[in-house]
Amino acid sequence: MSKFSKSVLLENDEQIIEGLKEGNSLAIDSIYKRYYPSISHMILQNNGSEDEAKDIFQEAVIVLYDRVAKGDFELSSKLKTYLYSICRRLWLKQLNRAGFGNSDISGYEDSLFEEEDLQQHQELEKKFDQMELALEKMGEPCKTILHDFYILNHSMQDICEKFGYTNTDNAKTQKYKCLQRLKKIFFSTD
Repeated sequence: MSKFSKSVLLENDEQIIEGLKEGNSLAIDSIYKRYYPSISHMILQNNGSEDEAKDIFQEAVIVLYDRVAKGDFELSSKLKTYLYSICRRLWLKQLNRAGFGNSDISGYEDSLFEEEDLQQHQELEKKFDQMELALEKMGEPCKTILHDFYILNHSMQDICEKFGYTNTDNAKTQKYKCLQRLKKIFFSTD
């Protein structure tokens, strides 16, 4: 029996990679539950559909799985950053084939990080960490309001009903106040 419990998601990147090596389906479940929402958001915000987001994410998971299965895989960033980068590249290629966008991405190598990109990815990862910390400091209900609106793409009407606001204008005002508070916390953690 695997050392991972079937009742919980795997907690960290190392456990997920180890789970992939062992063929543990909980590793795949953890990847989808932890990382799919941000990938879906990125694709939906860039001319994509939910089905396209699912396809791109599935392709990225297959790429990850194949690389881990080769046995010499080393994660040099957070798994979230790694998957996001693969999905972004796959999505750019698909947009390019479909005639969207003006960027020439044919010159990219198949490897995930080029030397000059590593520093950029590390800076981005640092900003994500700062944002997570700022969200944790902010607390509820702001954390959930911003997550529901920006990550889960819930409408202001949905948020209004969920939190019991009298109308969507009140919900928008609260979201605005939460966003201002998040910015203040984020920039004070620099």
